[in-house]
Amino acid sequence: MLYYRVSYSNPLSHLLTVTITIPDNAAPELYLQLPAWRPGRYELQHFAQKLKQVTATANGAPLPVQKVTKDRWRLETGNAAKLEVTYAFYARQMDAGGSWLDEEQLYLNGINCFMAVEGREQEPCQLVLDIPDHYEVACGLKQSEKHTLQAGSYDELVDAPLIASASLQLTKYEVDGIPFYIWLQGDCEPDWHRISHDFGAFTKEQLTLFGDFPVADYHFLNQLLPYRYYHGVEHGNSTVITLGPGELLMSPGLYKEFLGISSHELFHTWNIKKIRPAEMLPYDFSCENYFRTGYIAEGITTYYGDYMLARAGVFTATQYFEELNTTLQRYYADYGRSSLSVADSSFDLWLDGYKPGIPDRKVSIYVKGALTALLLDLQLRKATGNRASLDQVMLRLWEEFGKTGTGYTAADYERLVSETAGTSFDNYFSNYINGTAPLEAALDEALYYVGCTLKETENPLLYESRFGFKILDNAGIKVSAIAPDSPAYQQLSVDDELIALNGRKLEQNLQPLLHALHPGASIELTLFRDKKLRTVQLAATGNTYYPKYTIQKRSDATDAEQENFRLWLKQEF
Repeated sequence: MLYYRVSYSNPLSHLLTVTITIPDNAAPELYLQLPAWRPGRYELQHFAQKLKQVTATANGAPLPVQKVTKDRWRLETGNAAKLEVTYAFYARQMDAGGSWLDEEQLYLNGINCFMAVEGREQEPCQLVLDIPDHYEVACGLKQSEKHTLQAGSYDELVDAPLIASASLQLTKYEVDGIPFYIWLQGDCEPDWHRISHDFGAFTKEQLTLFGDFPVADYHFLNQLLPYRYYHGVEHGNSTVITLGPGELLMSPGLYKEFLGISSHELFHTWNIKKIRPAEMLPYDFSCENYFRTGYIAEGITTYYGDYMLARAGVFTATQYFEELNTTLQRYYADYGRSSLSVADSSFDLWLDGYKPGIPDRKVSIYVKGALTALLLDLQLRKATGNRASLDQVMLRLWEEFGKTGTGYTAADYERLVSETAGTSFDNYFSNYINGTAPLEAALDEALYYVGCTLKETENPLLYESRFGFKILDNAGIKVSAIAPDSPAYQQLSVDDELIALNGRKLEQNLQPLLHALHPGASIELTLFRDKKLRTVQLAATGNTYYPKYTIQKRSDATDAEQENFRLWLKQEF
């Protein structure tokens, strides 16, 4: 067994001391590897930036330690049987994948700060927390004694975040005999009755889909922050969610987000934690783990997160459609949809998948992945006369890959889809997963089967729809995006600071000024570009840009289509 200890002296320094005790050593040298990334966010994050003063001792005497890569160290052991490695870690990143220390709590993601002893990753690990005696610990790991946690391996250790404080709030609910714990850290006033009811409903719906649960218990670890925030990360039998402002937890807007992200992260317990791409079985934390199936791991999970809430009756159909329409707006706000497929965008997560990147280069695997999952679900229902759906595909992924610990490939997934449909779905994959074909016609046709339609309307923001540019209107009006081949494309540049329209000063009045003009009128914009004053002319062409799409029920839906809707959403039409 390997022994990890976390301690600190001044919480306001945000510095933790990590001590690793390595017994039963027989090697003249050991290598220690700190993760370079964490599951749930597929980009290098270089956690070694937050470490300092790595030292080692044996029998009270110092041992040579040499850094050999950005996050790997070589330890000359002198053949000592018992070694101790110590270093400082700066814990001041408050999001669902970070770590944080202050005078009120210790929040720790072990993936950030625990080194692996190469060759001994499969050994059990013990984690001792040297924290105030009155602190309670929220974590998916078992406590063998107070503030002492046990993990079966290094992977289990770093996949179990924890919150330790004196102010944790807790409720518990059970579904099919499985305990689920909801922990809240931060200022909030939860309606536990409502929360337990709604969480129980979507949990039951997910368990019904898969038939069983991968783990013995589950922990929702929530950081309720005093400012606006939204982030979640999945783990083996837990999730961390950072959400705010905490005092608005039960308000309609934030509570809807609380439910949505919680349902999403719970679905990950099957999809990615167990049903895992072959490229990530096992994880290699030292480098990129390239994969092209992010539309399965994240896109399908994004679809099912809200879909399960509707099927469980937690969301009304109207609320669910609001979420779908938000996803549609995010998709059509970015012309990258015609540049890079969702499969290629998955591969490029490791390059810039979580950053804006250059204009119109890629798509979000979460957004397009969710829309292509919706499309596939409805197409499968239509192809099989409601005998099968995406549910059956996910169940087979669970049975054939998740339960057996076998990594799946894109070809495996495509095979399961075609077998479930009873016919080839090659066109779906070539057009919408590996290609960049427009979704609109196919999605509208699929929605028609459940009595709905994809309705296109003109963007009401005239600078977007008529001239093809987006703005940020904060301390000044800056151009933030430009539609290809629009009137703005040849005349404006990203970050242009707009100061006047047709000689009239702009001060949060761009839309009203445009609305007063004839629809075909050209406009003159005065702007600063690279600190130089310029004037440009934009001529309306009659074409429109940045369209708005919404999913709506059709008033002429037949009885059969309304029944298809009920079978899909488990709600009346």
